[in-house]
Amino acid sequence: MPKIYKVVVIKQYDDGTKEKGFPYIIAAGIERYPLKVTRNMGSKKLAKRSKIKPFIKVINYNHLMPTRYALELEGLKGLVSNDTFKEPSQRTDSLKQIRSIFEQKYQSGKNKWFFTPLRF
Repeated sequence: MPKIYKVVVIKQYDDGTKEKGFPYIIAAGIERYPLKVTRNMGSKKLAKRSKIKPFIKVINYNHLMPTRYALELEGLKGLVSNDTFKEPSQRTDSLKQIRSIFEQKYQSGKNKWFFTPLRF
């Protein structure tokens, strides 16, 4: 069974590019979701269970399922480009920044739907 993730579109290429002749997006998503937390957990345990593992990926339009939900993250727009995938150090730097943005968004308590895994 294929893995299904929720993603945020960072950049879209409707006509494709020279390298990729198909329409695609650059997306950031959550590979490992935060775990459930309760009131009587300590601060260390809370911090550990609130960690998020993000990913960045090039995805073909045919493999997307758009929904009515929208997640506004202006900080993500300039972080990732096509050059990010060529250099591993750039990729790790952008992943760290995306992780911090996602964790801040999770801590704020808004957009709870994004931080829960899809169930089928």
